[in-house]
Amino acid sequence: MRSHYCGHIDPSLVGRTISVAGWVHRRRDHGGVIFVDLRDREGLLQVVFDPSDDAEIFEMAEGLRSEYVIRVSGKVRPRPEGTVNPNMPTGAVELQASELEVLSPADTPPFHHDEQASEELRLRYRYLDLRREDMQQNLRLRHRVTRALRRFLDEEGFVDVETPMLTRSTPEGARDYLVPSRTYPGRFFSLPQSPQLFKQLLMISGLDRYYQIVRCFRDEDLRADRQPEFTQLDIETSFMDEGQITALMERMIREIFREVMEVELPDPFPRLTYAEAVSRFGTDRPDLRNPMELAEVADLVTGVEFKVFAGPAADPEGRVAAMRVPGGAELSRKVIDDYTGFVGRYGAGGLAYVKVNDPAAGREGLQSPILKFLPDDTVAALMERTGAAAGDLVFFGADKAKVVNDSLGALRDRVAADLGLIEDAWRPAWVVDFPMFEKDEDAGRWVALHHPFTAPRIDDPQALAADPGHAISRAYDMVLNGSEIGGGSIRIHTREMQNAAFRLLDIGEEEAQEKFGFLLDALRYGAPPHGGIAFGLDRLVMLMTGADSIRDVIAFPKTQTASCPLTNAPGEVDEQQLREVGIRLRRKPAEEG
Repeated sequence: MRSHYCGHIDPSLVGRTISVAGWVHRRRDHGGVIFVDLRDREGLLQVVFDPSDDAEIFEMAEGLRSEYVIRVSGKVRPRPEGTVNPNMPTGAVELQASELEVLSPADTPPFHHDEQASEELRLRYRYLDLRREDMQQNLRLRHRVTRALRRFLDEEGFVDVETPMLTRSTPEGARDYLVPSRTYPGRFFSLPQSPQLFKQLLMISGLDRYYQIVRCFRDEDLRADRQPEFTQLDIETSFMDEGQITALMERMIREIFREVMEVELPDPFPRLTYAEAVSRFGTDRPDLRNPMELAEVADLVTGVEFKVFAGPAADPEGRVAAMRVPGGAELSRKVIDDYTGFVGRYGAGGLAYVKVNDPAAGREGLQSPILKFLPDDTVAALMERTGAAAGDLVFFGADKAKVVNDSLGALRDRVAADLGLIEDAWRPAWVVDFPMFEKDEDAGRWVALHHPFTAPRIDDPQALAADPGHAISRAYDMVLNGSEIGGGSIRIHTREMQNAAFRLLDIGEEEAQEKFGFLLDALRYGAPPHGGIAFGLDRLVMLMTGADSIRDVIAFPKTQTASCPLTNAPGEVDEQQLREVGIRLRRKPAEEG
């Protein structure tokens, strides 16, 4: 039907008769000659219809409209002098049409390819949205990434193995999507949040090196970088420690960026402990393109008159931190008030600040409503600790450590974006030495910071049980420009340690056997030391394309309310289907009347 793609036509084909096919991107009538920009996945080609060449074909061309699908044959010729378009790869040539076939007419589309349509409209007519060049490029870049990942892992001896989509519900941090069983009334399958347990079983099976590009499902609140169904690159290895795994994965990501983006990432990636990352940046996924850091100042304000600082400084669970904003003294009071409201979303009760006009002048060179509560030596020490210079502004956070970290960590990103402080670069890092557990104060129990199968650094189950609050896990996260793109750990590979972890997580023996019995049984039969990692493929490609949302790198995504405007899913099912799986819907009172 065609001999060439539109975007592949260049001066080397001048004089050749070719056939192309695609969509009418734009039609123009210039003084009796019709020009059509024909579009396919490779680009645009200008096609010329001249009545002096063939009046019948010209008459057909007059009826062409946007998004008609056509096939055109003709001779490639150079564009006339003065009409070359240097902005198009095919801008030096055009096709002189000698044949035209309308393969499919089209109604007027609800939005044009160059319009800024609403996301709801774009998702409703996703097949039209995907015709846009940027969406085509996003999906093709995603293809190149997955192709390169497979090639790397294949060459490193990894085996691609599929794991079940219908499995049983196990606690992994989010709500499960449940699938009722017709053959076992009252019982449910669960769609996997990850293949975690199956890939561990594959290591116990002796597979040694596994990978899978796999769909995962989590029923959780959504945002720009989350979807109810998402894709991850899942990896597991045997007989490798965390240093070997992270070195291999780091090399993989460097090669992907080199091949797909022609970008050289640092070698090696910087490493931060969890404690260092949270202390310096307020988060365990720091954006290292941002020059601002948090400074601990609790020791400088202990016992001062200003109770807002003194209280958290004396609290073992409190924190007082400062963040210097270069050039921030120019910020207006309204902007600072807006930032105060912003940190309030993270639980902060306020946002203290000091504008630095002339640090050499001491207190007289500073401007802040809190200065009257602080002695001169404390003010001087705060300025020295933060490295504040003329024209800077220093923000302070004082509260429970989590509130300070969350609020100042988020403010750090917000202010840097507003002031244009973010470096135009790729800044990856490893974050390691995570706490094994954190305390859920509301529930009064320990919860796993990663998941219940992460191994601690200590090998003694009794020692773990004796001091869980100080246990460090063998977990590691890869962070890129402020986003976690991969996370993994060395796994627990003995039944005794796994049971100890379950007990600390308030998972009793009966519940553990009910939910994880197949894993506990497998650990009895010779489990190798093993570990792995999972990369969020959607998030990685989102960063690589510069898209604002992972919905722009997924062919058919859901909205932020987990619905699909294209197919109108989720939808109702008839009573017969419900009866077959033993389900009866509970109607609302208004519906019953």
